[in-house]
Amino acid sequence: MAEPSSPPTSEYFNLTYPLPFVAHVEINRPDKLNAFIEPMWLALPHLFSYLSTSPSVRVIILSGAGPKAFTAGLDIVAASQTGPLVQGVPTQSPSPSSSSSSSTTTPDATTNTPFPYSQPTGTPYTNQKPPPPPPSMPPDPARLARALLTHITTFQDCVSSLEKCAKPIIAVLHGYCYGLGVDLSLCADVRICAPDTRFAVKEVDIGLAADIGTLSRLGKSVASASWVKDVCLTGREFDANEALRMGFVSSVVEQGGGKEGCMAEALRWAGSVTEKSPVAVQGTKELLNWSRDRSVEDGLRYTAVWNSAALQTRDTGAAMKAAVGKRKARFEKL
Repeated sequence: MAEPSSPPTSEYFNLTYPLPFVAHVEINRPDKLNAFIEPMWLALPHLFSYLSTSPSVRVIILSGAGPKAFTAGLDIVAASQTGPLVQGVPTQSPSPSSSSSSSTTTPDATTNTPFPYSQPTGTPYTNQKPPPPPPSMPPDPARLARALLTHITTFQDCVSSLEKCAKPIIAVLHGYCYGLGVDLSLCADVRICAPDTRFAVKEVDIGLAADIGTLSRLGKSVASASWVKDVCLTGREFDANEALRMGFVSSVVEQGGGKEGCMAEALRWAGSVTEKSPVAVQGTKELLNWSRDRSVEDGLRYTAVWNSAALQTRDTGAAMKAAVGKRKARFEKL
C-alpha cells in the first residue's frame, strides 16, 4: 500500500514517531490545560484518518502536553463567549435597505432580474410593494434544532474518529482528565494513567447531559452501572485508584515520576504490539469493537466472514515459523 500524503498539521497537536511504527499524538495547548476549542476537535478526523491509513503506523499513543493535564475538557471560557451553548443560532437580521420605499429591489418573476418597487404607471407591479418584515424575529425552533443537531453530530463524529481508527490507540492520562478528556479516552483502546490523574464527567455542572460519547460508552467499559450513574449524575471527581478499581484504566503507573513513567510504559506496550502481525492486530480491534455492540452469535458470524479473508495472509505462516525457530517475525506493512 502506498504511503498517504503528508500528515495534516495543526498547532494544537504534536505528531512524532518515537519508535518504528509508533505514532505519538500530543494534545498541545498546555497553557490552557489542553482544553479544547472548536478548531481542535475539527482537526481530529483529519489527523486520525491519516494515521489510520498510513502503512508506517501500527500503534498510536495519545497524551497531553505539559505537566498538569491530559485535557481539562471543553474550554468553558471560549464556549461561554460564543457558540450554541450560549447563543443558540443567531437570527438573520433584515437588510437595512428592506425598509426603503424607492431603492429596494426584488426579483421579477418572469425575467429573474431586479426591478424597483416604484414602477411606471400602468405596469403590473404598481403599488405591489410587500410590507417590510418585522425588525427582529425569534429563531424558528425547528431550524434552531436542526442547526444544533448538526453541531452536536459533527462534534460526535470528530471524537469518534479515534474509535474508528484502524490502529490501536493507547491513551496516556495524567493530571486533569475532565469531560471531553473522558470522551476521548473512552475512544482509545487502552487507558493507563499516572497516580495524580483526576477524572470527572463534568457536563452536568454546566447544565448539559454529556453528549459526545461518555454516556454511550462508559457503561460498556466498566462493570458497574451504579458507579457510572453516580459519576455522571454528580459530576464528582474520582481518582486513579478508583478508576483502576472500576476497570476504567488498565493500570496506574507508579514508577517513573508520573507522566514520564506513563509514557515509558506506553512505549513499551506499543513496541510489543508493533511486533505482531498488523493483519492480526487490526482485525482484532475491528472484531472486538464490532462485537461489543452486538450479540455473541452476530459477533461469531462476523468473525468467521472476516477471517475467511484474513486467514489467507502470509503473516500466519511467518508467525508460526518464527515461534518454532524462537525468533521474532518480521511483517510487511499494511
